Amino acid sequence: MCEAGESVLERGWLLAPSGRPYLASILRKNQRRVFGLLERPVLPPALTVPFVPYKLFVCGKSGIGKTALVATLAGTPAPTAHHETLGIEVTTVYWPAKLRATGRPVIFQLEFWDCGDGALRKFEYLLPDCKEEADAILFLFSFTDRLSFEELPAQMSRVVGPDEENLIKVVIGTKFDLVTQAAVPEAAVVAFEEAQGVPVLRAGNGPGAGMGRAGVARVAPILDTLAERLWRHDQVRAGVAEDPPQA
Repeated sequence: MCEAGESVLERGWLLAPSGRPYLASILRKNQRRVFGLLERPVLPPALTVPFVPYKLFVCGKSGIGKTALVATLAGTPAPTAHHETLGIEVTTVYWPAKLRATGRPVIFQLEFWDCGDGALRKFEYLLPDCKEEADAILFLFSFTDRLSFEELPAQMSRVVGPDEENLIKVVIGTKFDLVTQAAVPEAAVVAFEEAQGVPVLRAGNGPGAGMGRAGVARVAPILDTLAERLWRHDQVRAGVAEDPPQA
């Protein structure tokens, strides 16, 4: 069993020699494979592993890169121009990982529910639909949009109700690679982490950021972190692990 605060996953395993068959299961012709509704990664019988499904709701101000981030994590081309997401778009990302406690690989089935901010404000039923049976909420802001960052505390209070504190809250800053256009200083991010007790993940949205084998390495830190937090949360609720200390 991992001690509180220790990583529950073997970081970097998917890109190591022992992880190659599992990496191959999510690639096709050296590019990330797009899985249909009834498809999933296929492995040789000797390497069959369990699939662990989770639902993640992605929310944030319009135009900050929610759809682009999900595309990057899925290894598909991100849109080149901004178009408001009109309703709910669901993208499934399969992510193999190896558990340190058992040494056993699993495949995380991460369902990202992306809903346009305008649609959420216009149609009241969409927010409950997005949060229904969700395991985590991803709150996004853009490093190039100071207002999207400053609105985070109010947004988190508005979206997460008093009886929903069991939901995992993750904050991700998009467009981190656009350093010349940065409007959110690092000191402000550190102060937010200390005040809210929620770490901030950083994501770039450059062209092809998550595509191919090289793209897998770029998105691995974010997907590993999401998978780890989801898995640890389940273990804590099951009473087989301790809650790690807050940041």
